Amino acid sequence: MGSISSPSFVSIAPPSPSVRQAIPKPIADRNVHNVVLGDVLFKTWYPSFYPEELVGRDLERLYICQRCFKYSKELMPFLAHVKSCTSQDLSLPGNLIYAKASHTIYELFTQNLSLFAKLFLDNKSVFFDVASFNYYLLVHTPSITNGHPPMRQQIVGFFSKEKMSWDNNNLACILIFPPWQRKGFGKILMGISYELSKREGRIGGPEKPLSELGRRGYVRFWEARVAKAVLGMKAKTTMTVGEIADVCWILPEDVILALKETGALLTKKKADGSAVVSKAKIREWVNERRIDLTPPVSGDGFLDPWEPEDVQDDGS
Repeated sequence: MGSISSPSFVSIAPPSPSVRQAIPKPIADRNVHNVVLGDVLFKTWYPSFYPEELVGRDLERLYICQRCFKYSKELMPFLAHVKSCTSQDLSLPGNLIYAKASHTIYELFTQNLSLFAKLFLDNKSVFFDVASFNYYLLVHTPSITNGHPPMRQQIVGFFSKEKMSWDNNNLACILIFPPWQRKGFGKILMGISYELSKREGRIGGPEKPLSELGRRGYVRFWEARVAKAVLGMKAKTTMTVGEIADVCWILPEDVILALKETGALLTKKKADGSAVVSKAKIREWVNERRIDLTPPVSGDGFLDPWEPEDVQDDGS
């Protein structure tokens, strides 16, 4: 049997001061202080529910398989697992549901992923009832640059979604892992969640309340989605919040929040009390801020064929 060589781990450089302000300060009583995901080393933010008999109460470094999220506090068992895990099947676990350019989405459920995610989430505590949720992993494959071969696939984040949500939540938890934050990956996951809602024929949104980081990300996402929808209504100069919600598949209250941020919600209302939106204000907002309205997700990236249901009025 060949020996397993000791790897070198890539440490993540400290963020810039402007970025650091948006990152939660790690709390002192974390049971795991650092993680190695694949070959990337970075700090945790919060404690997780890893079994004390396997991890302990104050572990300096936990090794995580980037394919299945199994964990070990010892290096050699981790390396042995990674060798067997990646050699048996080069594909990632779960069902591939979306593939476009350098991004793919896999659907699966796993408790190990939940335990890992809790290291970076403060307000989520349901990590053992994984059977009630679907998990959607975002996998990024860097493109070829300067003639170099492409780098390996990397899981950069995920979102979870209740299999049955009475509140029509299309997302329960979302996380881009710290080394890959602020690269536009979050809006891809948000776009996938709304596309799934559309396919289910339900207008929904994320579970609330949102964290401060989550709120910032969603407001930016809603602003761009609403602006694109409004500017796409060529035959109208003004429109109601309800009309925009139907086009965007976004909850009316989230549409209103986005419109307030853009300054496009007019004070005057229609005779029936409906709020009125100014297309000119939206266009001005987009141009001044140079907003990219390109959708983060393309419908033709989904691997299963889908056609919108033809809803007919049966008079009932």
